[in-house]
Amino acid sequence: MAVYKLEEGKIYFPKPELAEPDGLLAVGGDLSVDRLLLAYSNGIFPWYNADQPILWWCPHERYIIRPENIHISHSMRKFMRKHDITYTLDRDFADTMHRCRLKREFTGGTWITDDMEKAYFELHRAGYACSVEGYIDGELAGGLYGVNIGRCFFGESMYSELVNGSKIALIAFAGILQRLGYVMIDCQFHTDHLESMGGEAISYEQYKELLKACAM
Repeated sequence: MAVYKLEEGKIYFPKPELAEPDGLLAVGGDLSVDRLLLAYSNGIFPWYNADQPILWWCPHERYIIRPENIHISHSMRKFMRKHDITYTLDRDFADTMHRCRLKREFTGGTWITDDMEKAYFELHRAGYACSVEGYIDGELAGGLYGVNIGRCFFGESMYSELVNGSKIALIAFAGILQRLGYVMIDCQFHTDHLESMGGEAISYEQYKELLKACAM
């Protein structure tokens, strides 16, 4: 198999099944709204450093959270009862994304470049990306952002300003998505944090079926 070279202006991708074992599928192209929508609709996403060309990925194993399976631990329930927990949707998408970038830069690097911030803000303006922010006792505690297509939310990144900040944002958002009949939150890769929140690994074949269900 080979990594495909994309051209700017020609909106296409090779079959996701042709991705390398590590998930790398293609290189190049652009971050236009149309290309990003085509990518996410097929489980493909951009992920690259500032000194690299655009790299497009489609891992053979995916990590997801089904909104109805969000896990709230006993200690987290106790924490939420003790504090006034509130949330907002799209309080300030650009600010939420930038906070995610700053947190990751502080802890060792980020793929959220200037071009990525601009591209996802355009997705947001077009109605295909959103953010959620969580508050503890009235203070901004954390948030997350991602791409929203059909009944699937493709999570991109999250941040915490206070302890449990990203967790309360994710819990609140999962509840909203469950009520709206969403099929999955695509987390892309496994992390211990996402596993503790109810995440599960599935094959790309299973993932494709969920993508179909998201579009129905």
